[in-house]
Amino acid sequence: MTAMPAPEISPASPGVVFSRRSPISTIARLIRNPLDAIPPETFIHPLVHVEFNGVRRLYITDPALIQEALVKNSASLGKGDEVRRALGPALGDGLLTAETPSWKWQRQAAAPAFQWERLKGFLPAMIDAAEKRRDLWALLPHRQLDIGHEMMQTTFDIIVETMMSGRENIDVAAVERSVSDYLGPSGWMFALGVLKAPEWVPYPGKSRAGAAVAYLRGVMRDMLERRRASSEDRKDLVGMMLAAHDPETGRGMDDENIIDNLMTFITAGHETTALGLAWTFHLLAAHPDVEQKICEELHRVVGNGNVQPEHIEKLTFLKQVFNETMRLYPPAPIIVRNVEQPFDLGGHHLPKGMVLMIPIYAIHRHKLLWEAPERFDPSRFAPEKAKERHRYAFMPFGAGPRICIGSAFATMEAVAILAVLLQRFRLANPGRRPAEPLMRITLRPRNPMMMELADRPPFCSPLEPA
Repeated sequence: MTAMPAPEISPASPGVVFSRRSPISTIARLIRNPLDAIPPETFIHPLVHVEFNGVRRLYITDPALIQEALVKNSASLGKGDEVRRALGPALGDGLLTAETPSWKWQRQAAAPAFQWERLKGFLPAMIDAAEKRRDLWALLPHRQLDIGHEMMQTTFDIIVETMMSGRENIDVAAVERSVSDYLGPSGWMFALGVLKAPEWVPYPGKSRAGAAVAYLRGVMRDMLERRRASSEDRKDLVGMMLAAHDPETGRGMDDENIIDNLMTFITAGHETTALGLAWTFHLLAAHPDVEQKICEELHRVVGNGNVQPEHIEKLTFLKQVFNETMRLYPPAPIIVRNVEQPFDLGGHHLPKGMVLMIPIYAIHRHKLLWEAPERFDPSRFAPEKAKERHRYAFMPFGAGPRICIGSAFATMEAVAILAVLLQRFRLANPGRRPAEPLMRITLRPRNPMMMELADRPPFCSPLEPA
């Protein structure tokens, strides 16, 4: 007996909420801050249906349904035109933007660089970069700094040292400016994509974004040309991609494809971790009790000396703090997928062409998934609580087969940087103002996070709360 097909999903489907926000309001929000364009219903309901400009969108916040869509039905989903329009000019056909099967063999080529044993070998370089930042801070003639900028530089140093065997002639300040120039008008990119406007349509910041992409890809091209001219066989990510071949076709990566992936790791890779670190320092400035617990753990694990690679895995509370920051401020706040092949989800039939929106920012603050979701509470990530939470209720690095390949690298890097810097310094928010999150593909603060630097007693002896 043939099973009855599931009814096609619609605003009238049981369990589905229809968002009635006006199209004009949605476009204005997309341009100003795409984070605000997430329908408010997604924070309290599992499925929210939106129809706009002839395209049907389904926001999914139920972890079980997210798992069913992104894992069980991953082969039926594609990245879609909106992702390509926003990221394609910079990242080309790299890991973040490629469709299967191109994505699959590229990931296989990069995977050895992120194996656990190899990652642990990166710890000395991570700690060394953090110590260099610590020593630079100690020499500052003033005591105020832009923590976002400082973390961008630190994580950039780490990714080029570990993945490219050194920065060579790369100007980190120019790279940082170019990444910001490219991401700056991304709200316009999203809005024009939703409107299905031709790609030639001008918008504020477009020419600057184009120049930034040209500069960044040029930097990667120059580095790659120097590497090809060198006879040195380096076992880093660049070397792995130069040697990679598709097991099915035998073709290797051409220079543009390697540049696509270097752009992915250099921009997205260091940017997301840096933002997570900046948000962590911002939250700690408002929660001295949590910072004191970090100090106690550092003093207990590290003792009267410098942070060593073997200490990182033992800093469990510090990892909880970083995870809780990534819950409140996920670096990539939305996942977008297009239904390429129809399938059923939770008793509903999803037609070809429907756009699935996985609003990670809303999932991480969902009232049905988290108690007091707006509260900063690292105890949520205590080891004993992991079994109480659905795996897909917390997904700062995405989910399914296309989960971020560098998730373990990023977490290890963040814990190492926090450990080294918090052992020596305390950062305060002089204005006592919360920073406003702004989605520019990644989740940045709207304004620079200016923080005041204070020395800490030796070996992280806790300071009394101010």
